[in-house]
Amino acid sequence: MRQVACPVALHPDGSVRRIPAFAHPHAGLQLVKGGVRPGEAPEAAAARELYEEAGLETRAALSLGMSDDIVDGECWHFALCRLVPPVRDRWQHVCADDGGHLFRFFWLALDDDAPDGFDPRYLRARNWIRATL
Repeated sequence: MRQVACPVALHPDGSVRRIPAFAHPHAGLQLVKGGVRPGEAPEAAAARELYEEAGLETRAALSLGMSDDIVDGECWHFALCRLVPPVRDRWQHVCADDGGHLFRFFWLALDDDAPDGFDPRYLRARNWIRATL
């Protein structure tokens, strides 16, 4: 089973439960996630993916739990990540994966309806996060 890390980086202002999400230039709206490397702790993988995909640094990553109900054949590990300020409301980040892509980020409110354009797996991940926090 493939191991996947998904950072849950709450916006540090604490006013509304919001996590980073982005528009992929070819694959719609997504949450930050990526594979766990052999020998890597899922929390470390979540912090690494947060930096690689979003350019956000974390001071600590703590396990929230895992689910094998997000994608068949995958075990998703969720880690609560404490961000290093400052953070912006919207930003762009060039991710080196797959030859390089420009990702356009925004903060997704967990308590509101998700905007159209998310693949069902990211909606299932969002629902897992909402139910856990």
